[in-house]
Formats: sequence, structure tokens, C-alpha cells
Amino acid sequence: MTADDAIEEPADSCCDSDSCSASVDSGATAGRPSEAAETVSLSVPSMDCASCANKVESSVSKLDVGEIDPRPTSGTLLVGYDPEKATPEAIRDRVEAAGYEIEDDETPHEPRAVWKSSRAIRTGLGALLMLVGITFEWLVPGANATIGTVLGAELGLDWLAYVAAAGVAGTEIVRNGYYSIRNWSLDIDLLMTGGILGALAVNLPFEAATLAVLFSIAELLERYSMDRARGSLRELMELSPETATILEDGEERVVPAEEVTVGDRVAVRPGEKVPVDGIIREGDSALDESPITGESVPADKGPGDEVYAGSLTEAGYLEIEATAPADESTIARVIELVEAAEGQQTETEQFVDRFAAVYTPIVVVAALATMAIPPLLFGGPFTQWFVRGLTLLVVACPCAFVISTPVSVVSGLTSAARNGVLIKGGTHLEAMGEIEAVAVDKTGTLTTGDLGVTDVIALNGNSESDVLACAGALERRSEHPIADAVVDYADHQLSEREGRSVTNFEAITGEGVRAELDGVTHYAGKPGLFADLGFDLEHAHLEADGGVAADLAAGESEDAATLQEELAACEHGSYVDLVSKTIPRLQREGKTVVLVGTEDELEGVIAIADTVRPESAWAVDRLKKAGIERVVMLTGDNERTAQAIGQQVGVDEVRADLLPEEKVDAVQELREAHDGGVAMVGDGINDAPALATASVGIAMGAAGTDAALETADIALMADELSRLPYLYDLSTAASGVIRQNIWSSLGVKLLLGVGAPLGYVSVLMAIVIGDMGMSLGVTGNAMRLAGVEPAEPDQ
Repeated sequence: MTADDAIEEPADSCCDSDSCSASVDSGATAGRPSEAAETVSLSVPSMDCASCANKVESSVSKLDVGEIDPRPTSGTLLVGYDPEKATPEAIRDRVEAAGYEIEDDETPHEPRAVWKSSRAIRTGLGALLMLVGITFEWLVPGANATIGTVLGAELGLDWLAYVAAAGVAGTEIVRNGYYSIRNWSLDIDLLMTGGILGALAVNLPFEAATLAVLFSIAELLERYSMDRARGSLRELMELSPETATILEDGEERVVPAEEVTVGDRVAVRPGEKVPVDGIIREGDSALDESPITGESVPADKGPGDEVYAGSLTEAGYLEIEATAPADESTIARVIELVEAAEGQQTETEQFVDRFAAVYTPIVVVAALATMAIPPLLFGGPFTQWFVRGLTLLVVACPCAFVISTPVSVVSGLTSAARNGVLIKGGTHLEAMGEIEAVAVDKTGTLTTGDLGVTDVIALNGNSESDVLACAGALERRSEHPIADAVVDYADHQLSEREGRSVTNFEAITGEGVRAELDGVTHYAGKPGLFADLGFDLEHAHLEADGGVAADLAAGESEDAATLQEELAACEHGSYVDLVSKTIPRLQREGKTVVLVGTEDELEGVIAIADTVRPESAWAVDRLKKAGIERVVMLTGDNERTAQAIGQQVGVDEVRADLLPEEKVDAVQELREAHDGGVAMVGDGINDAPALATASVGIAMGAAGTDAALETADIALMADELSRLPYLYDLSTAASGVIRQNIWSSLGVKLLLGVGAPLGYVSVLMAIVIGDMGMSLGVTGNAMRLAGVEPAEPDQ
């Protein structure tokens, strides 16, 4: 059937992983190099900074390969190659030629493993030897025996201890410096190698030992901090179980999860994780889907419901038919997209890299000038100025400055993924924090997209059950969505379906339906249908029985008191003129009105509407309080319905009756009016053009939806809006953290750079504060993003 103001929406119908082993994939996949026939993925945990990535890329580029994608934030290298021109083994050799080790699945790299590494052991031994040298030089100088003389300089036990400390702790630094020279990379390893060897050459063993030991400690701390940041992605990877229980011919067989194929039936017991995406075929259970959707409240699932890999069964036994292999599950795609996102540089990261490329050579030249000019031109003490230049050489390392942005992006992306928000790149994370306006689709976004009965009004002595039984019988043969809503509601409300005889059914195009119920012709349809039958709807009557009439009059405040008085004076069987007020009120509320009756009598009124999501008004209010200047609803629905929904959820502006291209124009107009950008929220499929036009396109309810995961910049995995304010809060916080990290690291470097030539900064201060301290500081600041939690709407 059709009805007046039927709810239709034409405009919505339009077109790091440290445990990652060396693996070869046929064809390119999302976010991976796409210029070659195959891709090799290598885990290189020690590649944890931009200069490391440049060194590896420079070495691998000597092969005839396609796109090289080093991802220092996840410690992963992706290389596209043609098997006829290069091999995975050759690529591995080039990575090792750059001085970096490759790990596999058998040697997963955990943060604490840093302190058990060979470098950590050598650094500890170097520190001990350095303390021995300090003891001989300062605490027990009497025991500091002379062991020899070179060029007139006496060498004592302290000298021997210092040189040994520099040699033991500095081995890997010098080794990496050698690889830096081979790859023409002016990085921190090369600078520190020059500093250590230079200090030894001019007989400054204490300074050499200090550089070697403290810089090694700084490198270990930086590696530990980076591994902690990578740990959030590792947690995502560990969500899916490694094994699955397959049912075959009534028997159970435990197999690796990757061996499950589409169509296999998998058994999942209480407390176990679902190993693959699938459909429940048997059993009921509450499922914790928070790893995928971020929704903390378990969802009740039964036969026919879709489930996702990584979900945890809280109670009940399930048998699930697999709909995708393990490596194509929703959680696997999320992990892959997050990894790919971490490999994309934001505009801020690109600026930082460009700045560092200029900053480092300038400071290196300044350091060399500090060492040479005062002694040569002004007769200054060589040792003093050499140490000052050496200190400035340490300051030349932009490590903290360079990692300040990527480590913040990694923390933000993985924090979002854990809370059910997939952000497909740091660029989108930054852009979301700058937006000034949000455009929101109506159907399926602000509303559930499902029609439901909201009011049932019985007329002329009939009960609500009578009206529903009649309407349900009439509409059962209709294929219209409104008819489905009436039938579903009737089946839910009536304990038993009334077995009324339905004959001569006919759909009246654009009006409603007609059929004979128990031999009597009945109609269900828009008010116009009954007007055509001769009903005077302005003087139709509603039985004044109970409090129903008073409730209906609530929308007419000026008549409510009068109606109450009339109802109190009425006896059962009397009537009040209310239909003439009720129908317009329901229509003003954006509801579709369906009348039910015969040719001679109206039996009742049924109101139907697309239900507003319970969290929509809360989400809009939170966005405004967070700083969004304007929230606009875009819909293809009619103006009256759109205005009713818009008023209910509290948007600033409603644009209705929009065709798909008009939605695109609306988003473009908003972008021109708001310099900070516009986010568009839709379902990721129907609103694809508008999502693509917006500064940031956000798809909602993307769990299990490949198209939504592919088309949007950001995907809200759960089918509800509560994560939208969280996304804005997280993005705003991330932008703030990035700015704090950049300016604090730059400020500290500037102060140290000015103070070093003047003698106010020692080598110790330069390393502990400028390198070690700031690297830990920016990493720790970035980790705060993991503490940004989504708020839940008040229920």
C-alpha cells in the first residue's frame, strides 16, 4: 500500500606489526604497494625512525623493485616487486645491508625484550666500565696508575676504562654509522659515530664514553617507547583466535583459523572467541563485540544473525556458518587498514621531514664551525671548542622532533580502532580535528531506517486490537514497506493472529489497499482514499472512552483543558470531534497516517514513522558543545518529515527533497562557508558522492560492510552515532598533542643549540635532555591519546 507522506528518500539511492613475518602476497591489496605483481612484507622492528626508514629505502631501491613503503611506526617494510626482476631473498639482503635485522613469527618482539637484547647488554657493560673510569679519575685518583704515554700524554686506568666503555657501548652506533655512509644518509648514527671517533682521536675518552653510553641508553629507551606504541596494534592482532573447531559429519576437529573456508560450520562454546565472520545457524548467546564495534554492551544473537571474528561469547553454545576466511574477516580488514593508515604521512609529518632535512645539515655545519673557527682564527683552546662543537653535533639530531607526529598518529589510530572507529590515515585524523561543520544524512543515520508503528487510535467503538487485526489482515498481502511495518507490529502486539477470511485483495496505486474481510469490504490507506469514499474527515468522531482522546490532544495545548472537561462529562458511547485535529498533528510530527475502515465507517488511525535513533539528539548536542559550529541534516525526504526529525534531534539546519547531486552541492556549499572543513556522515554506500566531496567522509555501521570500509575516510563500526562525538574529541586531542610535541621538541632543541656554543650545555645535557628526554617526552605525551574514551549517552 501507499499512504500520504509515505517515508521515501530518493536522495539516498544513488550511486607494525612486530609479529608480521616475511610474507608474499599475490596482487596488491588496500594500502599496499600496487606497482608490481607481488608484495613482500618484512618485520623490521629496529627501523623505528624516519632516518632509519630512509636508510632502508635507499638500500632496497638499488634493486629493480616497485613501490617501497617503509613504516617505522609499525616496524614494517612493504615492497612491491616483479618476480622476474627481484626476489624476497634479495630484498631481505638489501634490508640487512642497511644494517637492520628482520624478524619472523618465531621471534615476536615485545617491549620488554629491548632490555634483554645484545645491545642492552653491551650498553650495560659500557656503563659499568664508564663508572670504573670515573672512579679512577675522581674518587680514587691515587689508584689511577699510568699504563703508558702517547704523544706526550699519559694514559691511565681511567683512560683505558673510558675507551673500553666507548668501544663496547658504541659498537652498534659505529656499525650503523658505517651503513649510513654506505647509503649516503646524514642521520644520527653517522653524527654520533663521528662524535665518538672524533673524541677518541683528540684524546677525549670521557666524552667518547659519554656519547656512546648515553646515546645507546637513549636509543634503547626510544625503542622501548616505540614498541609500547606499537603494542596497541599488536593487541588488535591478538583479538582473533588462532584455532577454530570445525564440525564435520557430527565430529569436531580443531584446525588453524586460517584453514576455515566459506561454508564451514564452526562450533563456539561459552567464553570462546568467534574465529571467523559468519551467520549463526544454531544456538543463542550474548556476544561481546567491542573489539569490532567498540560497543561495550553485549549484543544478543540468535539463528540468522551475523557475527564477527574476535567477538567473545558470554553464554550459550553457537554453531556458525563461515561467510569469509579468517584473513578476510572484518577484524582482519580493520587491522590491515590501520597498518596501511600508519604508513601514510600527514601534511604535518611531511613538513617535519622537510624541516629536519634542512635543520640537520645547518646544525652540523654550525657544529664543525664551532670546533674549527675559534681555535684557528682566535686562538681559543681547541679542546674546549671541540667539546662545544661535539655538543652541538648531538643537538643536530632531530629524533624527538621527527617522531613527534608519527607516534601521535599511531596512538590515535589504534586507540580509535579499539573503540570501534576505523580511521584510514593520519591525514583524516588531523582533518577531523579541524572541521567546523557536520552534514548528517537522515535515513539510517539520524534515524534507524526502519519504519515502525508509533500510534494506534481506535474509532467508533473498536479497540486497538480490532484495528490492528483488521489492518494486519489487509496489509499482509501488500509488498509496501509501510505494510510490512503494520504487519510486524500487529504480529508483535496480538497474542494470536486472528484468522479472518481475506478475499478479493487489490492494491490501489498511490492510495492504499482494498479487500473483503469476512465478506465485508475494508480499506486501509491514506486519508485521501477515505475522502474519495465520501468521508468528511473534518467531522469524524473518536470515541471518548478512557484517557486515549486526552492523550491525543496533547499536541493541541490550547484545547487540552476543554477536552478534559468534555470527556469528564461524556458517558460511554459519546463522541468528540478529534480526528480533524489528530491527523494534522501526527503529520506535523513527520508521521505517515493510515486510516482503516469500511465504506461506511472509520475504524481507526495508525501512525507510522522512521524511528529516530535514541542517541541522535545526544550526539548532536555533544558535537555542538565540543565546538562544532553547525550541524546540518541532508535528506531526500519531504520537507515536513525532515523538519520534524530535525527539530527532534536538534540540528541547526534542515535541507530536504535533495537529489543525490544536490547533496553533493550542499556539502560543497558548506565547505566554501567553513574554512576548517566539513565532515559528512552517511551509510558509506548510498551517500558515496557526498562522502567523497566532504573534507572527511564518515560511514556508519561499517562492520561487515566491505563497501563502507572502502569508500569512507573514517568508518564507525557500530550502527549508532555515539562514536561520532568521540571521534571529534579524539581528533581534537590528537591535533593538540601533535602541536605540543612539535613545538616543545623544537623549543628544547633551540635552547640547547644556542647554549651549546656558549658553553652552557654539556654533552651529558644534550643527550639526556635533547635526545633521550624529549624522545621519551613526546612518546609519553602521544600515549595519552589512549586515555581518550567515548562517552555514552544517558539512557
